[in-house]
Amino acid sequence: MAAAAAPGGRAGGSGWTWRPVACDALLARAFHSSTELGGRFYLVGGLLAGGATAPSSDTVLFDPAGAQAVRLGAQGSAPRSHHDAAPVDGRWLCIVGGWDGSRRLAAVAALDTERGAWEEWKAAPGNCPPAGLSSHTCTRLSDRELLVAGREGGVRTQRRYGNIYALKLDPGARTYCYKEEGCRTSSRSGHSAALIQTPGPHPGHQLLLFGGCNSAEPEVAGQWSHGKIKEQPPVAPHLTEQLARLVSSGKGARQGPRGLRHHSCSVVGPFVVLFGGESLTRARDTICNDLYIYDTRKSPSLWFHFPSADRGLKRVGHRTCLWNDQLYLLGGFGEDGRTASPQGKQQELYKDFGPFLPYLECKVRGSKSDDIFKPSLDTKVVPFSNTVVYKF
Repeated sequence: MAAAAAPGGRAGGSGWTWRPVACDALLARAFHSSTELGGRFYLVGGLLAGGATAPSSDTVLFDPAGAQAVRLGAQGSAPRSHHDAAPVDGRWLCIVGGWDGSRRLAAVAALDTERGAWEEWKAAPGNCPPAGLSSHTCTRLSDRELLVAGREGGVRTQRRYGNIYALKLDPGARTYCYKEEGCRTSSRSGHSAALIQTPGPHPGHQLLLFGGCNSAEPEVAGQWSHGKIKEQPPVAPHLTEQLARLVSSGKGARQGPRGLRHHSCSVVGPFVVLFGGESLTRARDTICNDLYIYDTRKSPSLWFHFPSADRGLKRVGHRTCLWNDQLYLLGGFGEDGRTASPQGKQQELYKDFGPFLPYLECKVRGSKSDDIFKPSLDTKVVPFSNTVVYKF
């Protein structure tokens, strides 16, 4: 198996790494959304540099099969960062909330991927929206319903909130409608959400929230009995098997990372995979490069922590996407919290822990698909760059 490595060891940690698969300046952004739709990743908005207050308004289409990124010339796009997104009906990419450079929004905008144009959907009668959303999560329950959890407060107060909203969508009418749920969670922002199947004789679904506050425990934001949730997660048998092998080499713990926010989160079978982020518990060196795996196969669920010694792997405000049995890392700021990554990476898990040949695959935009760089044993390995797509 291939891997990008740092001198003297693996680029990631024991048994895992991120392998560069594409390099393009269009991917250099953080606090964007990255959504798989039709076998392609749609990267929307985000901040192009640390300290920027005006978010980007562009949409980038990344093809993981060809490792190519292009700017989508869709009309009607608006600047947005710290938002979330979800695919609807296999056609629309719905952008929920976010920061537009002057205020936080609760509105819904949709990219019609068939027409290649953005649409501003209208609020339906009875809509009861939150005051404004940023650093929240938006989880797809069906083609007609999303669940929105947490958010930052006003620009002046910067509080966090634990409100939960059901968001009903009507693609035919181009409308949306918020309704606040009766339950609440701990106040949080910059967290992640994972819809998982619950084990046991009567399986159902749970929506778990991770991080975004000082707690180390995931919190249940929703629970449904068997058959209520029709959403089917992507099938990833090979990656699931690799993750099972990786956690079998570690020691599980009941407690997870404390005070982690703006990390990435992907569900792979019974595993929830968290990477990077910013620690609320550190006074300095707050950007992380740790891999956390939450194993839900048994009750109680266990955490597995796989740290990395490579500071070049530090990421915050990035995204991961699961496609074709592989996990991709896109964008994010690096160790300095200011430099956006133009790389895309693929995560890689090792079958063994013996010595290996460093191997960097970086398909540059405009190059042939087989135009790759294979260093020999005496070649100086290229350091982890924040302009590349990475694959696990």
